[in-house]
Amino acid sequence: MRIGILLTIAVLFYSCSTSTTSEVASWEKQAEGITIIRDNWGIPHIYGKTDADAVFGLLYAQCEDDFNRVEVNYINAMGRMAEVEGAKSLYADLRMHLFIDTTEAKLIYNQSPEWLKKLCVAFADGANYYLHKHPEVKPKLITRFEPWMPFMFSEGSIGGDIETVSLNDLEEFYGDGSPIAAMDPLAEYEKEPTGSNGFAIAPSKSASGNALFLINPHTSFYFRSEVHMVSEEGLDAYGAVTWGQFFIYQGFNEHCGWMHTSSRADAIDEYAEAIVAKGDSMFYKYGEELRFMAPEPITLSYKDGAEMKRETFETYRTHHGPVIATREGKWISISLMNEPLKALTQSYMRTKANGYEAFNETMKLNTNSSNNTVYADDEGNIAYYHGNFIPIRDPKFDWLNPVDGSNPETDWKGLHSVDEQVKILNPETGWIQNCNATPFTVSGEASPKAEDYPFYMAPDEENFRGIHAVRVLKDSSSFTLSSLRDAAYDPYLPGFEKLIPSLIKSYEKSASADSKLSEPYKVMKDWDLRYAESSIATSLAMYYGIELRKAAIDNMPPRYDPIAMVDHMINSTSDKQKLEAFQRAIDTLENDFGTWKTPWGEINRFQRLTSNIVETFDDTKPSIPVGFASSLWGSLASYGARSYPNTKKWYGTGGNSFVALVEFGKPLKAKSILSGGQSSDPNSPHFDDQAEMYSKGEFKDVLFYREDVEKNAERTYRPGEK
Repeated sequence: MRIGILLTIAVLFYSCSTSTTSEVASWEKQAEGITIIRDNWGIPHIYGKTDADAVFGLLYAQCEDDFNRVEVNYINAMGRMAEVEGAKSLYADLRMHLFIDTTEAKLIYNQSPEWLKKLCVAFADGANYYLHKHPEVKPKLITRFEPWMPFMFSEGSIGGDIETVSLNDLEEFYGDGSPIAAMDPLAEYEKEPTGSNGFAIAPSKSASGNALFLINPHTSFYFRSEVHMVSEEGLDAYGAVTWGQFFIYQGFNEHCGWMHTSSRADAIDEYAEAIVAKGDSMFYKYGEELRFMAPEPITLSYKDGAEMKRETFETYRTHHGPVIATREGKWISISLMNEPLKALTQSYMRTKANGYEAFNETMKLNTNSSNNTVYADDEGNIAYYHGNFIPIRDPKFDWLNPVDGSNPETDWKGLHSVDEQVKILNPETGWIQNCNATPFTVSGEASPKAEDYPFYMAPDEENFRGIHAVRVLKDSSSFTLSSLRDAAYDPYLPGFEKLIPSLIKSYEKSASADSKLSEPYKVMKDWDLRYAESSIATSLAMYYGIELRKAAIDNMPPRYDPIAMVDHMINSTSDKQKLEAFQRAIDTLENDFGTWKTPWGEINRFQRLTSNIVETFDDTKPSIPVGFASSLWGSLASYGARSYPNTKKWYGTGGNSFVALVEFGKPLKAKSILSGGQSSDPNSPHFDDQAEMYSKGEFKDVLFYREDVEKNAERTYRPGEK
């Protein structure tokens, strides 16, 4: 199905970067009405007369801080990464083109309401004005941004729905048919769990009588920047924005806040299609019908040395969606949410919501497909939505696995309304938490009940963070921003509650009193299961967890179910295997650091050396100790770190990234922290000026009101000014 090289041509740029005199004059005129104030942390506060002004200023400021990430996000979204990175990216590009292409994005833009078109034009103008004013910046590919581009990148979460499609499956199906090597299962389990934490505290549990809110996305570091957008049309939103997008994805305004956590609410389905070949034509069964599958060629360009080549893939789709794999003789198609206009509308309009009713109206667009939402507002409301785009299905089918595409009963039957979905408003317990886990523990005993909903709405398992969050929230009745911060950074690691006692039991059954394990055994037996920079027990536990996971890798439960994973690690290994894993952990520490008595903070480090999207690390260069640990073990403050081929120390690349604490009073109060700093320029004072505070869980004050921003202004300018 892969047709091969059709054409070899000279390297082509995306489009001409030359700007007309009238365009430049228009940009300059709009820039005159926009003010950007960089505060003493480099955070841009953008003020404009209109929302479009704020968007123009936001894109200009984003490009100042990290043009590379802005551009790369759109190269990815448009399925053109192979033009930069070569043939290795062809299947990632193909995956994008199976769902949307530039022609469709242009049609969607043309059909958009005028208010949204204005924002999309401002998006393109802000980025293009930046390129015009910075000729020294050399784009990888995109020399001109266009207003239709946001419709190709309307999903703000890390790892959107389309990215759930396996590249290996695509290559095996649309490539030359050769089987692709399977992913190492251990490598999968070594990955830091992605997701987020969100807490909402009702006035009844707040010392001030105001609702409190925790925004704690767990993403790869530097995935989002911290911004503030203000216009005279009612926009006044603060928070984290994904590079290149013009809406604040996790954040708050003076009236309400929104926090997204990753969801397993079933919004995606695979269909096993029964394919029939007749001559050169392909058909698929649907009920009593045979439906013709017209091949759809997709031609992609890719860089090969100094040349640009093209490859054409003959793709197929059914009414369920594109074909993305073959399994057990069946072609697999996929259905998922693909509503860029509604998605972009919902993402932007929630930033202007002035309370629960307005926010709930945005949720009725049903396009926040991969996320849950935690909410709080200045009227004291707190709420939780589990998923948002949830198709109506016949519950007699197993929707966690591919269903029979030939059976019309497996077709989606519309969408569940927001009121039909798993949702809670103002629970009696006075608090809400979600940490990418089941919605049936979000508010303790006041949580929704599983029996009230179809299973596919919430197949999510509990995890150790969810258990931990319930413990730190359920007993307090007088939260402040300070005590909410303490709850969010509580150092207990519930993932070791069974794991360490099982090790102790194995030692006491099997080891002699003079065993060389006796001293580390005592350290583990006395451990309070709390991480700390100075903790030797934390180091032992982390390395032991790695080694025991290796011993128990066969038949391991899914990585999104860490509780079952730990039970499997305990139950599937013998006493001898546990002690051998413990000994290997000790040996590794001694080999890498000279002694097993190495404090956790000497191993677990924060380091930012470059502006590269994929960071490099160096044990010989300065780094900062970090006490908190992997969310896998229930660390609410998540820090995903590991060693690299050239390092012994572990360096973090994801977890806590942008974190904010908000109190919805009059006036609003908030604190925040970023991993590293606002700027990607290693020469900027804001490249790593928040790193030390970040590593200790210390926060800076959010400057929300203009008078406070101006008192702490480092630079005030208009787009285009030096």
